[in-house]
Amino acid sequence: MRVDVWNLKGEKVDTVELDSAVFEAPVKPDLILQALVRQQANARLGTHSTKTRSQVRGGGRKPWRQKGTGRARQGSIRAAQWVGGGKIHTPHPRSHDLRMPIKMRRAALRSALSAKAAEARIVVLDELKLEQPKTKEMAQALTRLMGGDSALILMATQDTIVEKSIRNLARAKAIRASYLNVRDLLGFDRLVLPLPALALVQKMLAPAGGQT
Repeated sequence: MRVDVWNLKGEKVDTVELDSAVFEAPVKPDLILQALVRQQANARLGTHSTKTRSQVRGGGRKPWRQKGTGRARQGSIRAAQWVGGGKIHTPHPRSHDLRMPIKMRRAALRSALSAKAAEARIVVLDELKLEQPKTKEMAQALTRLMGGDSALILMATQDTIVEKSIRNLARAKAIRASYLNVRDLLGFDRLVLPLPALALVQKMLAPAGGQT
């Protein structure tokens, strides 16, 4: 697949061939969903907690004698049926992590990238550089390139000037190409790839043995 290469002024400067193994792979919605669910589950802290009867303070004495009062027998005011008592069948700290083989995770990324490419939602830049942090300048450049669409911008290496120029834009996000993930791919309208980041993504996701 051959796509145009643009500069920050919104001018077409060249064309580039996208690796068909990465950007024209079979789109597998079930695999993309599995990767998304895994990522969301792994982001959960799992720190929600409640106290059981043994953890609630107090209640060591029997409220009243077993027989002769006419009331139901009770062993502790910290039992679950009492106000302030312990809780049953409620959450406790645990890990929500889900496992997914790395080959499947990479295949999910190729599927998501191929879906973006098929919809012409990938913008390739010759370079992404600014002399100093300028949010306004970055916003104007993104508007020239893609109108009002939201954008996920990949960078081959860390660039604090570009990151500072983007971080206050509500409809744009910049991440390292090595941190590419399904959730961000699905969460933005377009994917912006400077040529160095494109090369890194293609190298990172190229399937072994030519399998897709």
